[in-house]
Amino acid sequence: MASRITRRRLIHRIAGGLAGLAAGAGMAARPRPLFAQPADAARSAMAVTAAAFLATLSADAQRRALIGFADKERLNWHYVPRSREGLPFKDMPAPARAAAHELMKASLSAVGYGKAVNVIRLEEVLRRLETFGVLLRDPENYAVTVFGAPGGAAPWGWRLEGHHLSLNFTLVPGKPIAMTPAFLGANPAEVPSGPHKGLRALAAEQDFARTLARSVEPRLRSRLIIGTQSLGDIVSGPGRATSLATTAGLPLADMTGDQRSLALRLVEEYARNMRAELAEAELRRLREAGVESLHFAWAGSLEPGKAHYYRVHGPTLLIEYDNSQNDANHIHSVWHDPRRNFGLDLLRSHYETGHHHG
Repeated sequence: MASRITRRRLIHRIAGGLAGLAAGAGMAARPRPLFAQPADAARSAMAVTAAAFLATLSADAQRRALIGFADKERLNWHYVPRSREGLPFKDMPAPARAAAHELMKASLSAVGYGKAVNVIRLEEVLRRLETFGVLLRDPENYAVTVFGAPGGAAPWGWRLEGHHLSLNFTLVPGKPIAMTPAFLGANPAEVPSGPHKGLRALAAEQDFARTLARSVEPRLRSRLIIGTQSLGDIVSGPGRATSLATTAGLPLADMTGDQRSLALRLVEEYARNMRAELAEAELRRLREAGVESLHFAWAGSLEPGKAHYYRVHGPTLLIEYDNSQNDANHIHSVWHDPRRNFGLDLLRSHYETGHHHG
């Protein structure tokens, strides 16, 4: 079990800050000064909603939901169905569940929130479709964990994680908010029957990429296609985020204007899962680094219904997508920022400028 800051230290810090954050929540309802920075609004919204979530919990539930920021558990992400640290929805009272969803809404866009809810909803589908689904699939086995004290002078973060979903946010004072790794999966990718028949939780991620890949003229496909068979899963999974150090595939610099626009629209589909101002900041970093340096790679069949994999890779991002399992009806996708996963580079800079570990 992950080691935690003692209850006396961390709970006291949380309790001491709740009143101030609650006051901040009241202020947030008033018109925002024109000089306020968009990133400040995102930072404040996350802190206020995280504190509000914690305020709904009993002392025992807070002990489960809160983990020290420096604990190694913060880096322990995965997307398989397993027991997790933190507080799962099934152990939350109704007010805490509602507050957890408000925290999601404060961190994600409406589209991103909808995707996350649909990923969770697919557990209900698997309960019905799979032989042992009732025993293995649980839409309430998604845990919220808060690392450190929200809104204070020290770094803090939060995570929502369960089967096919891992959302990780790191907030370092004076630095951009880190939002990766961000994993979303969908099984089934398209629901074949039942009340949710036709639901495609990650439809655009699939459709934009296939349209782009099929638009590449035959003389360039040898550079685009990195394998005749799908890779079978994402490569940069838990503990392997740095396993793809070099780019592969066709650079955007060698694409037509329409293809380049479609490739950027695909990237936006991932970035815009996040709150609007956070997505804009990431897309601005991408443009500043040079969109021409992005590479798009494909493996497997270009035909619908067949196993396939793709990758978008550049200086500020690594996106992987795989749809191979269950007769190519089972998606895994992940967005990494190679330099800022879990805010590690931001933290390094923070401490190098004279701040001390909390």
